[in-house]
Amino acid sequence: MLSIVIPIHNEERSILRLYDRLTVVLEKLARPYEILFVDDASTDRSFELLSNLVETDGHLKVIRLRRNFGQTAALSAGFHEAKGSVVIAMDGDLQHAPEDIPALLAKIDEGYDIASGWRQHRVDGALSRRLPSKIANWLMSKASGVDLRDFGTTFKAYRAEILKDVNLYGELHRFIPALASFYGAKIVEVPILNVPRASGESHYGIGRTFRVLFDILTIRFLLHYFTRPMHFFGSLGLMGGGSGGGILVYLAIKKLLGHDIVIEHGPLMVAGVVLLLGGLMMFSAGLIGEMMMRTYFESQDRRIYAVREIITRKSRGVAGAR
Repeated sequence: MLSIVIPIHNEERSILRLYDRLTVVLEKLARPYEILFVDDASTDRSFELLSNLVETDGHLKVIRLRRNFGQTAALSAGFHEAKGSVVIAMDGDLQHAPEDIPALLAKIDEGYDIASGWRQHRVDGALSRRLPSKIANWLMSKASGVDLRDFGTTFKAYRAEILKDVNLYGELHRFIPALASFYGAKIVEVPILNVPRASGESHYGIGRTFRVLFDILTIRFLLHYFTRPMHFFGSLGLMGGGSGGGILVYLAIKKLLGHDIVIEHGPLMVAGVVLLLGGLMMFSAGLIGEMMMRTYFESQDRRIYAVREIITRKSRGVAGAR
């Protein structure tokens, strides 16, 4: 079973053409499939068109959100409803070619957990999209340790069990490969076509680049310190508390030697106190983070690992046994 998840927001001019091209590609694959359109509170005729399509094709399912929650939430809703063992996410504006789906599936069939699209030849504006994207992708690759050249595209194929281990919040949908790498997912990049938007305007602008930087910091923390927050906050606390403590010891010695530290070293004394208190606060945040992390995993019976498979002699069969 193959599930195609497509978030839709005001894409009435693209929906019918996308559906026609998708159907042709999926029918040629000769495997069971479903198409899930997630209408993220469109204000045009998108939902009306999707409702009409559902009446003519049993492969379709339309999920209508109560309000505009954003692309990450729309994808999460689609993933939750998907029944396939392989899930493909793509945009609804025809910038992703349905004809590239077989290439993504081929990599999944080879044993990869995620086949991520790579817009090898982008058609976006050089300064407004390509340059910021290239910088963001490089930063994301370094921060996550996942060697991808295009984190930003939605066009990806996933094994369904991988998505069960990844909870999406904020705008983290573009970083699913990085989040899945925490659980040891095998990831490969597949070149895909990138064509100009068929109609309408892009929902993204250069302002999104700055938000991506915050997401990169979030991913860095989740991948390296999520299960050991004290290592992050404790290091900052040690640097701040150690520096502040050292300054205050130095000033105490100066005071014992008869110096008027308030007049001579007033700003330094204030800095020492601030650093010491800041360090103690960081240590406290680390301890609270440790308790919250343990409560999170234990209360929900979640595990900090994921099992790919379990092989026993019985599962291998008794061929060759003596």
